[in-house]
Amino acid sequence: MKNLALKSIFALSGCAVAINAATAQDLVTLEVIQVTAQKRSENAQDTPISMNVLSADDIKEKSIEKIDDLQYSVPNLHMTETGISTQMFIRGIGTGNNQGFEQSVGQYIDGIHYGRQQLLRMPFLDLERIEVLKGPQSIMFGKNSVAGALNLSSAKPSQDTEIHLGLQYQPTIGATELTAMVSGALTDTLSARLAVRHYSEDGYIDNTFKERDETIRDEGAVRLSLLWEPSDTMNFLFKVERDEFNGTGRQIEVIQDEPALDGYPIPGATFSQILGILGHPQAIADSTLNYQRQADAEESNTNNLNNATLTANFIFGDYTLTSVSGFVSYDFVETCDCDYTAAPIFSVFIDEEYQQFSQEIRLVSPVGEKFDWLGGLFYQTSELAFDDNIIIPSNSILGLISGGALAPMTGQAAGRNYQLDSDMWSAFFQGRYHFTDALTLTLGARFTSEEKTSSRVMNITDLSTGDITEDPMAPALFDAVFGIQSEQSPLSPQGHNLTGQRDENSFTPLINVSYKIDDKIMLYASATTGFKAGGFDARANNVNSWEFGEEEATAYELGVKSLILDDTLEINLAFYRTEYDNLQVSQFDGVLGFNVGNAKETVVQGVEIEGRWILFDGLSMQYGIAYLDHEYTDFTNGNCHSRQVPDGDMGADGNQLCDYTGKSGQFTPKVTASIGFDYFTDISFLGFEYFRTTLGLYHSAKQNVDVNLNPLYEIDAYNKVDMRIALESEQWNIALFAKNMTNAEVLTYVGNNPLSGSTFGTDTFYGFVDRPAVYGIQVDYNF
Repeated sequence: MKNLALKSIFALSGCAVAINAATAQDLVTLEVIQVTAQKRSENAQDTPISMNVLSADDIKEKSIEKIDDLQYSVPNLHMTETGISTQMFIRGIGTGNNQGFEQSVGQYIDGIHYGRQQLLRMPFLDLERIEVLKGPQSIMFGKNSVAGALNLSSAKPSQDTEIHLGLQYQPTIGATELTAMVSGALTDTLSARLAVRHYSEDGYIDNTFKERDETIRDEGAVRLSLLWEPSDTMNFLFKVERDEFNGTGRQIEVIQDEPALDGYPIPGATFSQILGILGHPQAIADSTLNYQRQADAEESNTNNLNNATLTANFIFGDYTLTSVSGFVSYDFVETCDCDYTAAPIFSVFIDEEYQQFSQEIRLVSPVGEKFDWLGGLFYQTSELAFDDNIIIPSNSILGLISGGALAPMTGQAAGRNYQLDSDMWSAFFQGRYHFTDALTLTLGARFTSEEKTSSRVMNITDLSTGDITEDPMAPALFDAVFGIQSEQSPLSPQGHNLTGQRDENSFTPLINVSYKIDDKIMLYASATTGFKAGGFDARANNVNSWEFGEEEATAYELGVKSLILDDTLEINLAFYRTEYDNLQVSQFDGVLGFNVGNAKETVVQGVEIEGRWILFDGLSMQYGIAYLDHEYTDFTNGNCHSRQVPDGDMGADGNQLCDYTGKSGQFTPKVTASIGFDYFTDISFLGFEYFRTTLGLYHSAKQNVDVNLNPLYEIDAYNKVDMRIALESEQWNIALFAKNMTNAEVLTYVGNNPLSGSTFGTDTFYGFVDRPAVYGIQVDYNF
């Protein structure tokens, strides 16, 4: 009994159990997929949650290197990198540009919460499984995961010796990936696993000003895991990891440039023409999407991430006590040519540091009884320090316009210092009562208490000395022209030195009823709530945008999970509706900042269908289709997009805002779909034993990708096609692959060039552009 329980613990730690081996000879039924979405190892088909699951083989065959790639295999999942931020959305709900936010889609790696936006850029390393859980995950993943959760499981050490070496080369973007893994026993009770990865890339955007491709990437990661099993009743898994992922340049270009209006320095001229008149004729060479950009300032970002996790399991009779302790820290430094042109206007420097410690203890009852349950306590403390500087260089063209009226700003910088400390604890419990073998009632709840303290200070400094400026004109101009209120501005006598504290408690219950028509078909219905704590704005330049309120969600879901046609066809269907109160949003202020607010009422609803199908022996299919209806039902305080006539509420700063009521949000296509085919057969060719080919299709309906919902950037529907052809043996695999074979031109994020409208009067847009068609070769050796 104890040995069986211990094996279950290993599965709970992330080891998927393949019940039916998938080979060309015996692939007659679908493989059983084990997941840990409810902190137990259980069949995904018995888990009453809408989810998508990808195995280690799926990750390899789809060349999924990070979340950015994952979105094209999971409908209703969207991720993008913006100018100085990263965002992820599930079912149209996510988190905008602001370091004051934690993600509405929680990312959890081996039970540890990776909630900061910068951690979403972290590449994947030696993963065993990815579970994408949709809708509020308030009981098991209770740290702000009101839109969903990514539950990632690292591969674990084994007593058997395993060695893997991998090489991937993509000549179209100059990318090389090297991976290596060794796992095996050190003693009868101690095993270890070491995984390393290095990735480099030349990029796919041509910076014609610097005559180089961008973004240039250089990434490295190493992880050591130790599994100690001193007895049948206890085991300890310790993991330590170091990740470095750095970039030079950006996958960004100017995509539209409309002339200035009357009342500005050079009416009737485009931003490009204005910059040419001011001595920079190549600052914007072409304002169309063509994978070319112009940028003069040096741009780079460096990211260093450290993690240490200790998971301990103790078996007391039929009960299991689990302790998960985790430390996460990162430091992030970035320089951004954030005017997005090759003219010296301004740049931004960012320095961000974060530390987090968490501890979870949970007790799990045995299964197979009339009533089974689990419960526990969770604690997390974190510290964030975020500094940025908006730098106006001494040669900035701002000194040349308006008759030199802005010259005092040159050689000056607006510096921000933001601090956020958080302490939270929670208690959670979930119980399942099995009325019969078919009917189960699940009740759960989580109580959370969180305290946040924060501060934000802005000062104007002299670039030559680094000290507070002694020129009284510079702070006044930063305030009057850019809306940057500072400690030195005579126009803002209140200064800019904010402090705040929030103490919040939340109670989030859940009810779920499941009924098995037979052992292959399950119906379920659930009602759950979600809570995301409020906080303090990190990115606003005015003192009126500071504190924002908590976000609450109420979700309803009706679903069916089925396995039919002699276990060859899986059909999972979910109807959902989620109502959000005070949705936290961050929008561009039209100048140089982002303001945070709360959208009073938002409703998302729709239907998702996903599953697998063995079409015949050797050919299988994975599919997922999602329909999304996203609507702001009460949002009268949105920031207006460029040249929009205000029609909403009055803002705290006295400016009239725009009414978004009735509109859909950013990244909310009505339909997304992913379909993949996998063909596998025996061969005998040059020592290879199997032939495998995979084909992946992804479709997205039209969607708005502009941060302020400018209707100009409701992009058209697009399709992507990926393909992989492989020869495989027990030891060697060699594959050719192609991604985005249709060469779809996809904008992942759009915004107005800062200062283009507010200072120069033009309507100029930049866009982040996804990769064009990419081809490559993959070689793997396994021992």
